[in-house]
Amino acid sequence: MALVLVATPVAFWIRAEAERHALANARDVTQRLADNVVGPLITDQLLAREPAALELLDRRLEPWLAESGVTRIKVWDERGRVVYSDVASLIGQDFEQEEWARLLLEGGPATATFEPQTAEENEFEATSGELVEVYVRSASQSGAPMIFETYSSGDGVRREQHAVLMGMIPPMVLALAVLQLAQLIPAVRLARRMQVNQAARNVLLRCAIEASDQERRQIAAELHDEVIQDLSGLAYALESEERRGPPELQHVFTNARTMLQNNIRSLRAMTSELYPPDLEELGLNASLMRLEAPLVERGIGLTVEIPETFVLDRDRAVLLYRVAREALVNVSKHSSARAVAIRVRQAGQRTEITISDDGVGFNPSESRGESHLGLRILGDTIRQAGGAFEVRSAPGEGTCVIATFGAAATGLRLTGRRPAASARQHVTVPTAP
Repeated sequence: MALVLVATPVAFWIRAEAERHALANARDVTQRLADNVVGPLITDQLLAREPAALELLDRRLEPWLAESGVTRIKVWDERGRVVYSDVASLIGQDFEQEEWARLLLEGGPATATFEPQTAEENEFEATSGELVEVYVRSASQSGAPMIFETYSSGDGVRREQHAVLMGMIPPMVLALAVLQLAQLIPAVRLARRMQVNQAARNVLLRCAIEASDQERRQIAAELHDEVIQDLSGLAYALESEERRGPPELQHVFTNARTMLQNNIRSLRAMTSELYPPDLEELGLNASLMRLEAPLVERGIGLTVEIPETFVLDRDRAVLLYRVAREALVNVSKHSSARAVAIRVRQAGQRTEITISDDGVGFNPSESRGESHLGLRILGDTIRQAGGAFEVRSAPGEGTCVIATFGAAATGLRLTGRRPAASARQHVTVPTAP
């Protein structure tokens, strides 16, 4: 592609230069013909259209018309009258002089063009296709300024263009190919270095995610095995004291026990959020439906839509679950929504999850402080894993969270235990929980 992109405009430039060179040659040849052959024979007798003078000029120009490729010759005086032409019917006709003709008569440069001839004076050349038209300044025997015009076949220009192209393109392409080969070695080295850096980046990302998951698992275990157990024991003790204690302190024990039980429920919910359920055993749909409880407490309806046949590796299942969990936490805390929907789609290696609600929405360009920190961190994780993450929202129009990723994300091991027999396994997700 690089060779084509460079060689194509250069080839057009060479072609244009060849045409310019051919037209310059045509001007030189026409000028010599006008000065050495035609000019001396433009006598007063020829201007008076005497047959002998016209016949003499015809004989002198006959070899040029037969051998040089010139197909038409005209000689104009300064008033725009054709004083001589190889077509006798044109002699004596008057045509309006254009600005370029006046400039040429005053000493301006000769002109040469390569194009079809369609002007009023070109009735005999209109059907000849592209012709080389040359205008040069000359003078009659008496010194009167004249315009000498010739028309030549364009085959000569095309032949010269072809010859120049065939002479220039092979060395040009060879030089470009050598340049490409010279750049190939450093390009391969750079590509390998980028691959090594990308692999190291993926390893670091995997380690960071696994460390984060280990921290979550450890905190969840400590909360469940120590803090929640101790608080549960204290709740039973308060219930016992509530029954056996003095009546005047009964309401104090009741309030304390109620507060303690609410805190225990909150801690258990936090434990579930810190460490997701086992996706291999429950399936993604069932795991997502377990996130419905906090929403129901706030009167928010949840709809989950997953294809009937939906197979993905556990890493992507965990990514989907985390996106849904973080989005639903924000819906529950900040959206004031009445309904929220989760939709998962899969096409080949591409997996997409969309969480949309009908809440109050917000302006994504404004800083939200800590309210959406979890989603921002998760979005960075998905993008680092080769996916895409987007939050669409507007005040009063709800919020839509979209995460998309493909095969690149499967190289990340995010959480949870794995069977010893396989480093990768797949989760087949049923529709029903």
